[in-house]
Amino acid sequence: MANTIHVDVVSAEESIFSGEARFVALPGEAGELGILPKHTPLITRIKPGSVRIELADGNEEFVFVAGGLLEVQPDRVTVLSDTAIRGKDLDDEKANAARAAAEEALKNAKSDLDLAKAQSELAVMAAQIAALRRFRQKR
Repeated sequence: MANTIHVDVVSAEESIFSGEARFVALPGEAGELGILPKHTPLITRIKPGSVRIELADGNEEFVFVAGGLLEVQPDRVTVLSDTAIRGKDLDDEKANAARAAAEEALKNAKSDLDLAKAQSELAVMAAQIAALRRFRQKR
C-alpha cells in the first residue's frame, strides 16, 4: 500500500498505537506538523498535545502525548513520549484532578526549579484537557 505510512506511538510503558495511516498531524516545536507517506526523513522534538492519525479506512485516532520525539522515515512514523494516552482513554476526572494538583504545586513553588516543573505539568494538563475536548467534539 503506497498510499499509507506505518505509525507507531510508544510511551515509556507500552505501545499505544501501531498501524497504517494516510496522514499524521502532531504538535512540532515550531508549529503543527503534517506527515504524509514518503515524507522526507526527519527527527524533531514535539510539544505536549494531540497526535491525530488518519487511518487507512478514513477513521481518526487521537493520542495525547506529553511531548517527546518524532522520527519520520519515508515508510514509517515513530512517536516516542514518556506519557501517551489514547483519546478514548482520556478521562475528565483524572485530567481535572491532575490539573488541580499542578495548580496547587504552582502556588506552593519555593524555587525557580519548582516553579518550572509546576508550569510544565500545568501545560501538559492543559494540553490533555484540550485534546479531550477536541476528541469529544469529533464524536
